[in-house]
Amino acid sequence: MRLYTVHGEPPRQETGPEGWPAPKQRPPVLLRDGFSIYPFLFGFLWFLAKRLWIEALVMLALSVAAALLLPAPFAGFALLALHLIAGFEGRDRERARLARRGRPVLAVVAAPDMDMAWFRLAAQRPDLVQAPP
Repeated sequence: MRLYTVHGEPPRQETGPEGWPAPKQRPPVLLRDGFSIYPFLFGFLWFLAKRLWIEALVMLALSVAAALLLPAPFAGFALLALHLIAGFEGRDRERARLARRGRPVLAVVAAPDMDMAWFRLAAQRPDLVQAPP
């Protein structure tokens, strides 16, 4: 079983201030917990694709520093360690970005795959999963 964190906006009221309709709520985002292979393999490019600018710059700076300042055998180990850290911390950095953008963790779902996670989320918290209009 894998754990998935559900990030989204808290459920809103049907009407906004002064009776205006509330803006549409964005669908939740599910992120799998644990090691991720894409930040491990692609590091800097994965951080850029996920719009994690500071993490991308830190990854690039540390990679260049390790390649230029360390002797060859140690540089390889340092780059491997840096990419391992990126693999283990990539999803956590993505969670932090979602929380900064106003989409905190609303639920945690245990499921074997993403489809079953959506199914269990709909069964446990139907207020978070909206039917398309």
